[in-house]
Formats: sequence, structure tokens, C-alpha cells
Amino acid sequence: MPEISRFFGIVVTMYYAEREAPHFHARYAGHKGRIAIEDLRIMDGDLPPRVRGMVIEWATLHQQELRRNWELARAQRALSEIAPLE
Repeated sequence: MPEISRFFGIVVTMYYAEREAPHFHARYAGHKGRIAIEDLRIMDGDLPPRVRGMVIEWATLHQQELRRNWELARAQRALSEIAPLE
């Protein structure tokens, strides 16, 4: 599971072999969430509200890069690192 960004203790990853709608994973202190790339909705998980807000803010800023990484993952190519939220 390649890590594509890390900020404020949040780790953002994307898997190569997933078949669902384009999404990424976020982990924070034992909590997890899957976030859809197209509409940035929380697909499932238990991220705390503050963390969820930061993840959505970050994803809003980097939605094009997330789409590109999804395509790279489908092609089994190396994913690009995405700048953290500052």
C-alpha cells in the first residue's frame, strides 16, 4: 500500500488492486477511512471529525493529483507523492 502523503499524523495511501470507484485511504491513530476522489465523500471508516476535515481540505487541493495517482495505480505504475497539508 503505497503512501502518497503524510501530514499532522495522518497517512494517506492508495492501493494498486482495488476495483471500486476511485478512492484513497486515510489513517490516523488507529482510525481509518476511505474517501471517494470524485465527490470527496467518506465511503466508510471512523476518522475523527477534525481529521476528516483536514483530509477533505487536503483532497480538495490535490484532487487532480489523486485522479492521476488512481490511473497510475490501475496501470501498476509507481505513484507520485503529493504535498502535505500545511
